[in-house]
Amino acid sequence: MASECDQHEHLRPEGTELLARIAVDYTPDACRHAPASGEIHVTYDHRGGARWRSRGRFLPGCAVAAAVRAPAGDTAGLNYNLYLSSLEGSSDMDEIDFEFLGNDKRAVQTNLFVAGSGGREMVHQLPFDTSDGFHHYAVAWSAEAVEWRVDGEVIRREERRDGEPWPEKPMYLYASLWDASDVDEGKWTGTYHGRDAPYVCSYRDVRVPVVALSAGEGEECQDDANAGDEAGAAEEEVDAEAGKN
Repeated sequence: MASECDQHEHLRPEGTELLARIAVDYTPDACRHAPASGEIHVTYDHRGGARWRSRGRFLPGCAVAAAVRAPAGDTAGLNYNLYLSSLEGSSDMDEIDFEFLGNDKRAVQTNLFVAGSGGREMVHQLPFDTSDGFHHYAVAWSAEAVEWRVDGEVIRREERRDGEPWPEKPMYLYASLWDASDVDEGKWTGTYHGRDAPYVCSYRDVRVPVVALSAGEGEECQDDANAGDEAGAAEEEVDAEAGKN
């Protein structure tokens, strides 16, 4: 019987490969990476969740993707996600988001930031509960357009208009699981109760561009020589309770 990842074979963006190595920005013991199976599991409990990222950065002209299974149970207050960002927490970051809001597991929010300016949120209703199994999420990013895809279907496409600022900085692939109860006084994700803790968000078949050349050459990926290993803390560590993600 084919696995869920096998079933997604036709959804894997051309020119990508499995993400082999990650860096963990905080709480490395709450993030488990199994390179042999291509699975990453992030836990939210008394430790406060974790955030992982790719060790390289990507430029327009690439696609990233992953199969994601949301945490089970009452996830109100939690945010779990898959997104590209030039550097999480930076005031001038470029970013392209898939964000799951814990108070509605049949929806996903997309957003786009350019030089720290966002405000382009859209919430998309989904025909499934995101915790029932793995579903496939992909971002295709070019100098002309951004597409967000769920199970192979384009749910949003933004095309660049003449003279419009656009996400062009090299970006890492990030994912995290955190308590967003304090954002917008709990209106965004709800209020965290923790009735069903620990919560686990699972990622598999995480795909990134094959090419890993200097970003200065205008290629897809720039290696970050200072990134931490799977169990280490990355540079630019961000406190789990400070800011988004």
